[in-house]
Amino acid sequence: THLPPMRLEGIVCPHCNSGHVGIHSRVERRYKCHSCGKTFSETSGTPLYGLKTPLWIVALVLALLSHGCPLQAIVFAFGIDERTVKAWQTKAGQHARRVQEHLVCSGRLDLGQVQADEMYVRAQGCRLWMATAMSVFARLLVWGAVAVQRDEHLLARVIGMVRRAARPGQAILFAVDGFKSYVRIILKTFRHPVYTGKRGRPRLVVDKDVHIVQVIKRQVAGRARKLIAVERRLVHGCVQVAEQIMLATQTQLGVINTAYIERLQATLRGWLPMAFRRTRCPARSADRVEDALFWTGVVYNLCAVHRMLDATPAMAADLTDHVWTIDELLRFTPRRI
Repeated sequence: THLPPMRLEGIVCPHCNSGHVGIHSRVERRYKCHSCGKTFSETSGTPLYGLKTPLWIVALVLALLSHGCPLQAIVFAFGIDERTVKAWQTKAGQHARRVQEHLVCSGRLDLGQVQADEMYVRAQGCRLWMATAMSVFARLLVWGAVAVQRDEHLLARVIGMVRRAARPGQAILFAVDGFKSYVRIILKTFRHPVYTGKRGRPRLVVDKDVHIVQVIKRQVAGRARKLIAVERRLVHGCVQVAEQIMLATQTQLGVINTAYIERLQATLRGWLPMAFRRTRCPARSADRVEDALFWTGVVYNLCAVHRMLDATPAMAADLTDHVWTIDELLRFTPRRI
């Protein structure tokens, strides 16, 4: 199999975290750090390090997993042990979490309108909750988290990373459902200290550029769960600013809604069969579902071209200038901070 050329862009020494590196051996595919003088493998710090299987097969298997290919089909087609495939997915998910934190949650995103929602996952012997948040204009998945309880701790993990992703000083409109904890967590997270020169802890004040709209759906109890009414209300911020952000971020003009995050959740349901459908390999723990979520989410952000954007969500958010390949994603080494 023809191997891709060795690149120097984005390569970081795993020993000293320096980016001043050169090619040491093209045959052994090793780099040399000009700062500490040590050599390291091309796959150091990536999910591909130390694997005995040809790397193109690993990349192909992980690409299939990211789009919901059944695990048993992969085992049958490639003759790889089921436990090996699971280990690859776990490593890829942990790597994807680091890539997401490095690229997305670095304080340089113009988020505009952010929609957040949570949904339950049928795990083996229990029910898990998955919370996600996205930037509407770029269709970008900002962060996700999985937990046993649907509580403020779960939402705080997601909203906290949204705060880290947002560029300081920008106006943000949150569109959420009727879960009361959202309002408390958002107002608690988006605060800044006011220093007066007096002794003691400074008072924390909610950022003036944060606006929150709740979309509450009234349904008839029962199996059908028929929708009878939708209530939209501004619970924090300014109505005029909220409408301006909505008009600037939604490609389909209309009223505030949570349709965009619901569409993303529908995509995740199709791409994560282990989390939402009964399979031979059901979700057994929150950590495993979260690893699968991050691997699928990062592939969605960087590698999948969105039909309405004619680009990937990461390109629409100005995080990259091209469509990433699975191999490029796996070989990317985020610089340690």
